Amino acid sequence: MKKLYAKYKPHYNSNLQLAIPVVISQLGHTLVHTADSIIVGHFAGTVQLAAVSLVNSLFIIVMLLGIGISYGLTPLIAQENGKKAYHECGKLLSNSVAVNMVTGIVLYIIIYFGLLLIIDDLDQSPEVVAYAKPYLKYLGISIIPLMIFNAFKQFTEGLGFTKQAMMITIFGNIINVCLGIIFVKGMFGIEPMGVKGVGLSTLIDRILMAFAMGFFVFRSTRFKVYLETFSLRRINKLITVRILKIGAPVALQYAFEAIAFSGAAILIGTMGAIPQAAHQVAISMASITYMMASGISAAATIKTGNNYGSKDFNQLRLSAISNYHIVLAFMTLMAIIFIVFNQYLPFIYTKDRAVVMVASQLLIIAGFFQLFDGAQVVGLGILRGMGDVNIPTIITFLAYAVVGLPVGYYLGITLQMGVNGIWFGLTLGLLVSAVLLLLRFYYFTKKLERISVEI
Repeated sequence: MKKLYAKYKPHYNSNLQLAIPVVISQLGHTLVHTADSIIVGHFAGTVQLAAVSLVNSLFIIVMLLGIGISYGLTPLIAQENGKKAYHECGKLLSNSVAVNMVTGIVLYIIIYFGLLLIIDDLDQSPEVVAYAKPYLKYLGISIIPLMIFNAFKQFTEGLGFTKQAMMITIFGNIINVCLGIIFVKGMFGIEPMGVKGVGLSTLIDRILMAFAMGFFVFRSTRFKVYLETFSLRRINKLITVRILKIGAPVALQYAFEAIAFSGAAILIGTMGAIPQAAHQVAISMASITYMMASGISAAATIKTGNNYGSKDFNQLRLSAISNYHIVLAFMTLMAIIFIVFNQYLPFIYTKDRAVVMVASQLLIIAGFFQLFDGAQVVGLGILRGMGDVNIPTIITFLAYAVVGLPVGYYLGITLQMGVNGIWFGLTLGLLVSAVLLLLRFYYFTKKLERISVEI
């Protein structure tokens, strides 16, 4: 163990320095929805908490599609920066801002003219749907500023500047929580808005964050050398295609997982408001640890991209393996917390003991799937840094669409194991994804090492 630690120690240190701000920043995306759940659960009741669960299960698919598209920029920036091709970074940012703005508008149209129309036909409780619609409208609009924020965030993180997005995200979340409580409860002369209030607070928060991130990039002297070639009037088709060649498969990777979990939420919603609210409690907590692992994954993408761009394949492999070590250690700790405190953690979200009882069982299952979830998201990040996105996309499709959700349906609905059975299916899907991505990583990096030796 001492030899192993000594071998990877430099990579542990450098990766953690890069990852920790990204982890906090990534966590911000989930904490927005977690804060919504906590505020609604305590101040608006179980039915409106179930509405949050329904909306988040639909919106998360759209949000992750957008985030996936924006991730197409990060490995390209990291690779060009590794080559010291600074002028290319400015061109990439120009095209990424344009791509993200268009993507945000398209996703909003999908929400407004798609999700809001089909939500009545998902066999959910009518009172839950009634509360869900206005909340979804506000979240739908918020996708546009979120995409603009992500364009600048992925640019700075691709260059290794991760702390600024972290600080903006922290302040944004504080604003979101404060406004959410004010709007939901009805303070300072404002009428109580219920679940609609957290939707409005999220929209305001994301608009402010987009402005703050753009202001930071354009005003900071450290980015001047990169921004010399920035121009929204000169969008290049070839550069746009480069971004989409990585971003589109990454978006699909996230979408396949989100569809599996959203499909699970809809299946659980047919069982009633209590199982649906319990699912929201457990999945909110699991989402927090997932987004923290996603931050480690994003740092792994940056490091891998830098090493790939400079053709240092030995360092690439060592750095990547160290990220696997980090995420497995972190997820093991989270699993222990989930399992040991499973009967107490749900009270953070609700006082309804019926919801707490079901959620506490789900947290035990979540404790186990943390390990697989962390391993698979880091595997995706490492492969993304090398530009390997197509095969991983097929792997995620197989893991979630062929294994996870169908097995969950069979166990939960056919065998009548209920919400627990659906979660067992999701856990199996994560395991399949983690194992196949690890095998892909070993195959791809060994291939790179052979090419390096031959050269």
